[in-house]
Amino acid sequence: MSKEIILNCEKLERRFALLSNGKLEEYKIERDDDSPKAGDIFLGRIINLDTSLQAAFIDIGAKKNAFLHFKEMLPGNSELVEQYRSDLASKENAISTKRKKQPSTPENSPLNAEVSRRKKKITMEDIPNIFHPGMEILVQVAKAPISTKGARVTTDITIPGRFLVLMPYSEHIGLSSRIEGTSERERLRKILGQLELPEGMGMICRTNGEGRKHTFFKRDLELLLDYWKKIENGVESRIAPQRLFTEPNLIDRTARDFMTDEIDGIVVDDPDAWKHIKDLLKRVGGSKLASKVTRYKGAAPIFDYYRIDEQLTTVFQREVKLPGGGAIVIDETEALIAIDVNTGHGRKLTDQPEFILKTNLEAAEEIARQLRLRNVGGLVVLDFIDMQSAGDRDELYRYMKKLVKEDRAKTQVLPLSKLGLMEMTRQREHESILDQVYDPCPYCRGSGMVKSALTMSAEIQRELSSVMKDKKFRGVALRVFMHPDILARLKDEDAQLLSDLEKKYKNELSFRADPSLHYEEFRLVDAETGNDVR
Repeated sequence: MSKEIILNCEKLERRFALLSNGKLEEYKIERDDDSPKAGDIFLGRIINLDTSLQAAFIDIGAKKNAFLHFKEMLPGNSELVEQYRSDLASKENAISTKRKKQPSTPENSPLNAEVSRRKKKITMEDIPNIFHPGMEILVQVAKAPISTKGARVTTDITIPGRFLVLMPYSEHIGLSSRIEGTSERERLRKILGQLELPEGMGMICRTNGEGRKHTFFKRDLELLLDYWKKIENGVESRIAPQRLFTEPNLIDRTARDFMTDEIDGIVVDDPDAWKHIKDLLKRVGGSKLASKVTRYKGAAPIFDYYRIDEQLTTVFQREVKLPGGGAIVIDETEALIAIDVNTGHGRKLTDQPEFILKTNLEAAEEIARQLRLRNVGGLVVLDFIDMQSAGDRDELYRYMKKLVKEDRAKTQVLPLSKLGLMEMTRQREHESILDQVYDPCPYCRGSGMVKSALTMSAEIQRELSSVMKDKKFRGVALRVFMHPDILARLKDEDAQLLSDLEKKYKNELSFRADPSLHYEEFRLVDAETGNDVR
């Protein structure tokens, strides 16, 4: 099976696509903004502690305060916890001394109850006594802001590298569960044991480390420790709220997380990104790994050439067709993702168990793919076609578990319930693709969706670049008609980008507002003839 990564790098956004035999399996979009991203590390400030929610709200400099659960506050604050234990011990000694002076103390007295409680482990009830509003605290974003919710953070810091994950506040040494083979696991454990790791720290060997030599891990650990040293220096010298570490961009994450031996190649359409990722892979994996990176020089947009945009249409459709004639219907709600499986054109065969099982298995495969493509998470409820056979239900459950096993997001699947529903949860760290690309429609007040002005601007510039690359349009004056709101975006935030396009291709560009056009429509015409270019 051929696996290939396609990277489209533009001024406004970068797009990632993973193809398996030409079929789109994963899709990501990245845009430059200051919003917190999963993996970012902040020096934050506690705003308040809510005992009813058992959570603290942290100012990290974002529009909304971050949410930090009480149980996530302890890992990175051992000194505070130890100080609190010490204070408890002093109080306990004082209580014990007072109790000894008394002639007799009943076992159920408040004094004995207090001593007993103080001997217990630190619990959620102790958190408000350890932390207080105004205190600075080092946190890492576990889940980026989604919809109206702020980021979710933790003090259990982890810094991922290419082969290792550094855990500054844990002494655990482990291996990825995806690394198989007793001899290989033993070899890697031996290598990890030879690495010079500061006291009190731990690390995990990532799947990428399988088959690698000691040198790769040593170099990776040195880089991670350097990151951590800079973070510690930031804690000492900065004032909260402050971002101390930023998760690498999409280009760097592609090299770090996705470029394994299973990937046959990376195709990049930007010369600077091509050189950067090639040099990065050569540094961490040698010339053989770097040789898998290819620069795309075609005239057609790279996502058109590889038929990715064509496949992306299903990401924004409510109904997705199945090869056997059936279909799945996907509804994203605030509470959960509901997916219904329909037999479609094959309804005449719905009384045949073999056909029902085949359709359900097809649906399971497409559901697993769509969850990855759409990057949706939380609670997912699957309504498969009813099956009478317990064996068929078990087969479907096993197949779904197998399909989600390779998903990078943590996923849990439960067997079919008595009502014929399968429940699953999928980890969600970022906004879904739907939320990234679309804004609530101003025409219907949120009951539908339209593409954002940023997305439309990117599409217009993409179309202009494609046209101006064509020799027959060299030097031709082009005029673009669009919705007034889109024009406002181009004249303001993207004016410089359009000026750069004119200089690069030596075409004269002009833009006009047309209120009759839909928000997602634009016309590209020859300014002299008035004829549509495409």
